[in-house]
Amino acid sequence: MKKNILLSLVLLVSFTMNAQFAKEKSIDISAGYGLSVPYDNVDVFGEGFYLQGEYVMTLASWLDLRPYAGFIITSDKDDDGDNTPAFKSTANAFLIGGKARITAPIPWVAPYIEAGIGGSIGSFETVIANTNIDDSGFFFHIPFSVGLELGPKRNFDLAFTYYFHPSVEQFAGAAAVGVSIPLGK
Repeated sequence: MKKNILLSLVLLVSFTMNAQFAKEKSIDISAGYGLSVPYDNVDVFGEGFYLQGEYVMTLASWLDLRPYAGFIITSDKDDDGDNTPAFKSTANAFLIGGKARITAPIPWVAPYIEAGIGGSIGSFETVIANTNIDDSGFFFHIPFSVGLELGPKRNFDLAFTYYFHPSVEQFAGAAAVGVSIPLGK
């Protein structure tokens, strides 16, 4: 009971505080072609759709903190008509977590890399020769992205983003495009 009250107070205080350390704040929205791929090196993957929103707190011209929420929906691309085993990799999950982005402070085309920690709520299926996982629930993931911020204010984004799920032996990811919407001061 005491832990729940303490957690509630911490969350309440953190949501009501102004982040004075952030120089700028914005919302990033990205969407793209989603994939789910087993860790093993096999020619099996699921494909679908990816959408994510991030609350961006810019600490310096080269460093952002980014809490995020999004989802990925992939399905098996079984277009073989033959009698091969039904290998598949699917992910249908809500993604939430936080990450930090390090960006080269260059106008117009700025490369970046980001990493963090998060969790996925949903269902995952990884069926290949040595693995047969069909599970749903909450799973820990590690987000990792590389990309380019584009434009004079770097408010457009091209990225390859991945969410590594060790417990279901697959990663979900996307080739995505995004836009940044600055928030007023």
